Amino acid sequence: MTAGITIDLADPVPPYEQIRRQLSSLIAVGVLAPGSRLPTVRSLAADLGIAAGTVARAYKELEQSGLIESRRRNGTVVVGPPAVPNGTAGADAEVIAAVDGLIRTARRAGVGDETLVDLLRGQLARTSKLEP
Repeated sequence: MTAGITIDLADPVPPYEQIRRQLSSLIAVGVLAPGSRLPTVRSLAADLGIAAGTVARAYKELEQSGLIESRRRNGTVVVGPPAVPNGTAGADAEVIAAVDGLIRTARRAGVGDETLVDLLRGQLARTSKLEP
Protein backbone atom coordinates (compact mmCIF):
# COMPACT_ATOMS: atom_id res chain seq x y z
CA MET A 1 0.00 0.00 0.00
CA THR A 2 2.74 2.48 0.88
CA ALA A 3 4.38 1.90 -2.51
CA GLY A 4 2.02 4.51 -3.91
CA ILE A 5 2.34 6.93 -1.00
CA THR A 6 5.45 9.05 -0.52
CA ILE A 7 6.25 12.03 1.64
CA ASP A 8 8.59 14.80 0.54
CA LEU A 9 9.68 16.64 3.67
CA ALA A 10 11.26 19.38 1.52
CA ASP A 11 7.86 20.10 -0.06
CA PRO A 12 6.12 23.14 1.44
CA VAL A 13 2.84 21.16 1.38
CA PRO A 14 2.29 19.64 4.84
CA PRO A 15 2.78 15.86 5.04
CA TYR A 16 -0.86 15.21 6.02
CA GLU A 17 -1.97 17.06 2.87
CA GLN A 18 0.47 15.08 0.73
CA ILE A 19 -1.05 11.86 2.09
CA ARG A 20 -4.61 13.14 1.64
CA ARG A 21 -3.95 14.19 -1.96
CA GLN A 22 -2.27 10.93 -2.90
CA LEU A 23 -4.96 8.73 -1.36
CA SER A 24 -7.70 10.88 -2.88
CA SER A 25 -6.09 10.51 -6.30
CA LEU A 26 -5.71 6.74 -5.92
CA ILE A 27 -9.40 6.51 -5.00
CA ALA A 28 -10.49 8.82 -7.84
CA VAL A 29 -8.72 6.80 -10.53
CA GLY A 30 -9.87 3.47 -9.10
CA VAL A 31 -6.54 2.12 -7.87
CA LEU A 32 -8.17 1.94 -4.44
CA ALA A 33 -11.60 0.49 -5.11
CA PRO A 34 -14.57 0.72 -2.74
CA GLY A 35 -14.11 -1.82 0.04
CA SER A 36 -10.31 -1.67 -0.07
CA ARG A 37 -8.80 -1.61 3.40
CA LEU A 38 -6.28 1.06 4.20
CA PRO A 39 -3.40 0.40 6.57
CA THR A 40 -3.87 1.41 10.18
CA VAL A 41 -2.80 4.91 11.11
CA ARG A 42 0.14 3.59 13.11
CA SER A 43 1.22 1.18 10.39
CA LEU A 44 1.22 3.80 7.62
CA ALA A 45 2.94 6.32 9.89
CA ALA A 46 5.67 3.80 10.71
CA ASP A 47 6.14 2.90 7.04
CA LEU A 48 6.47 6.57 6.09
CA GLY A 49 8.57 7.50 9.11
CA ILE A 50 6.18 10.20 10.32
CA ALA A 51 3.99 10.83 13.36
CA ALA A 52 0.74 8.90 13.67
CA GLY A 53 -1.14 12.17 14.18
CA THR A 54 -0.13 13.24 10.68
CA VAL A 55 -1.72 10.16 9.11
CA ALA A 56 -4.72 10.46 11.43
CA ARG A 57 -5.35 14.01 10.18
CA ALA A 58 -5.18 12.88 6.54
CA TYR A 59 -7.61 10.02 7.26
CA LYS A 60 -9.95 12.39 9.13
CA GLU A 61 -10.09 14.78 6.17
CA LEU A 62 -10.67 11.92 3.74
CA GLU A 63 -13.46 10.64 5.96
CA GLN A 64 -15.06 14.09 6.13
CA SER A 65 -15.01 14.26 2.33
CA GLY A 66 -16.78 10.89 2.13
CA LEU A 67 -13.96 8.94 0.50
CA ILE A 68 -13.15 6.60 3.38
CA GLU A 69 -14.90 5.30 6.47
CA SER A 70 -13.50 4.06 9.77
CA ARG A 71 -15.22 0.90 10.96
CA ARG A 72 -14.48 -0.51 14.37
CA ARG A 73 -13.87 -4.14 13.42
CA ASN A 74 -13.00 -3.69 9.76
CA GLY A 75 -10.52 -0.81 10.07
CA THR A 76 -10.50 2.03 7.58
CA VAL A 77 -11.99 1.23 4.19
CA VAL A 78 -12.50 3.08 0.95
CA VAL A 79 -16.14 4.03 0.50
CA GLY A 80 -15.66 5.15 -3.08
CA PRO A 81 -14.81 8.08 -5.26
CA PRO A 82 -16.82 11.25 -4.84
CA ALA A 83 -20.20 11.13 -6.52
CA VAL A 84 -20.15 12.52 -10.03
CA PRO A 85 -22.93 14.84 -11.15
CA ASN A 86 -25.31 13.35 -13.72
CA GLY A 87 -23.87 13.14 -17.20
CA THR A 88 -20.25 13.83 -16.27
CA ALA A 89 -18.93 10.26 -15.97
CA GLY A 90 -17.79 10.38 -19.60
CA ALA A 91 -16.08 13.70 -18.95
CA ASP A 92 -14.16 12.10 -16.07
CA ALA A 93 -13.02 9.30 -18.37
CA GLU A 94 -11.98 11.88 -20.95
CA VAL A 95 -9.94 13.82 -18.39
CA ILE A 96 -8.25 10.65 -17.12
CA ALA A 97 -7.37 9.71 -20.72
CA ALA A 98 -5.93 13.19 -21.29
CA VAL A 99 -3.86 12.96 -18.09
CA ASP A 100 -2.59 9.52 -19.13
CA GLY A 101 -1.56 11.01 -22.48
CA LEU A 102 0.20 13.88 -20.71
CA ILE A 103 2.13 11.44 -18.53
CA ARG A 104 3.20 9.36 -21.55
CA THR A 105 4.30 12.49 -23.43
CA ALA A 106 6.26 13.79 -20.43
CA ARG A 107 8.04 10.48 -19.92
CA ARG A 108 8.97 10.27 -23.61
CA ALA A 109 10.42 13.78 -23.29
CA GLY A 110 12.37 12.78 -20.17
CA VAL A 111 10.39 15.02 -17.83
CA GLY A 112 10.41 13.67 -14.28
CA ASP A 113 7.25 13.13 -12.26
CA GLU A 114 7.91 15.96 -9.80
CA THR A 115 8.70 18.37 -12.63
CA LEU A 116 5.51 17.35 -14.41
CA VAL A 117 3.46 17.97 -11.24
CA ASP A 118 5.15 21.35 -10.79
CA LEU A 119 4.40 22.26 -14.42
CA LEU A 120 0.78 21.25 -14.01
CA ARG A 121 0.40 23.24 -10.79
CA GLY A 122 1.99 26.27 -12.46
CA GLN A 123 -0.35 26.05 -15.43
CA LEU A 124 -3.38 25.62 -13.17
CA ALA A 125 -2.41 28.70 -11.19
CA ARG A 126 -1.77 30.69 -14.37
CA THR A 127 -5.05 29.72 -16.02
CA SER A 128 -7.08 30.33 -12.85
CA LYS A 129 -5.83 33.92 -12.91
CA LEU A 130 -7.04 34.29 -16.51
CA GLU A 131 -10.57 33.11 -15.77
CA PRO A 132 -13.15 35.80 -14.94
